[in-house]
Amino acid sequence: MARARGRRIRRVSLAVAIALALGATAAATYGFGFGDDGGTADGADLPPATAEVTRQTLVDRRSEIGELGYGDDKTYTSRLTGTLTRLPKADATIKRGKALCEIDDLPVVLLYGTLPSYRELAVGGEGADVERFEKNLAELGYTGFTVDETYSNATATSVKEWQADLGLPETGTVELGRIVYAPSSVRVKTLDAALGDAVGPGTALLTYTGKEKVVTVELDESAIGLVEDGDAVRVELPDGKKPEGRIERTQTVIVPGQGDEEAETKIEVTVTVDDAKAIADYDSASVKVLFTSGQRENVLTVPVTALLALAEGGYGLEIVEGSSTRIIVVETGLFADGRVEVTGEGLAEGMTVGVPG
Repeated sequence: MARARGRRIRRVSLAVAIALALGATAAATYGFGFGDDGGTADGADLPPATAEVTRQTLVDRRSEIGELGYGDDKTYTSRLTGTLTRLPKADATIKRGKALCEIDDLPVVLLYGTLPSYRELAVGGEGADVERFEKNLAELGYTGFTVDETYSNATATSVKEWQADLGLPETGTVELGRIVYAPSSVRVKTLDAALGDAVGPGTALLTYTGKEKVVTVELDESAIGLVEDGDAVRVELPDGKKPEGRIERTQTVIVPGQGDEEAETKIEVTVTVDDAKAIADYDSASVKVLFTSGQRENVLTVPVTALLALAEGGYGLEIVEGSSTRIIVVETGLFADGRVEVTGEGLAEGMTVGVPG
C-alpha cells in the first residue's frame, strides 16, 4: 500500500459537476487532505492510466442545426406591363448584366445588390441606389463617370451606351422595373409564367435562388454579437465529413407566429463551405454547424478525466514521475472536446498525469 507523507487519500464516488455542465467527459473525483509537502506517494499505487500535458489551441464549439441548399427562394414579380417574350430555362444561371427575362422583346437586367430597385433613375437623382447602380455599370466595363451618389450627365451618357448594347431605347434614364438586384448570380428554380402571357406589375414570372450552395442557420436573438461575418465555422455533413466554412452574412429576420404564438426575432446566418466537392452530392440536407464559442491559443491542456477534486476545494492533477506521484493544485480554464485548459505552479508541457479509472 502506498504511503502519503502528511496527508490522507480517500476515494469518493462523485463526478466533477462543471465537466457535466460544459458538456465535457465526466472527470473522476478524489478527496485529498495534504500538508505542505504537496502530497507525494511512493510505491505501487500508481494510477491505472496516464496522459500527457500538451500545449495546443483549444476551441469550444456550439452546435446548431442548419439546412444545406441554395438558400431562400426569391420570386421575381414584374414591375413592367407587356407580353412575356423570353424566359430562361429552369436551372439556368444568370449573371450580372444578363437578362432575367424579356418583356416586349426588351430585357429585364440582373445587377448585384442587396436592396431592391424602387424608383426611376435619371439625371439629377441622388442617393445610395444611384451609387449602387453606378458601381454595377462600372463593373460591366462602362466608364466616363464618377461612381458616387449623383446621377450626372456623364452617367446618362454611359447609360445610353449600355442601353444600346442591350437593344434598349437610348434614353439615358433607367425606368423602374428594367433592373433587378440580387446579391450575386442566381439559379432559376421554377418558371411561374409561360411565353406569350400578358404581364403587369405584380405578376410572378419565376422563382430563383443563389447560384452557390450554402448552409442557412436560424439562431435565437441572443446570438447577436456572438456571430459575425467572416467568422470560421465547421460543417458536419450526413456522411460524417466536417469541411471548414465561413459566415458569409448575418441578418435579423422576423419569423411569423402560428396560431396564438407571437412572432419571433431570429438571426439568420448564411454559411459558405470552403470545399465545394464535399457538398457536391447534396442538393439539400440537414447538417450541423459548429460555431466557435470560445478559443484559447497556446495553452497547457489535459483530459478532463485527469482532474481531481481536492477536499480543500479546487482541482489538482496527479503528476506521475517514474514510480512516484505527487499532487499539484491547478486552475482550470476553457473546456472543449474532452480537454481542459490548466495552469499551475511547476506544470509544464510533456509532463505525465494520472487518469483515474
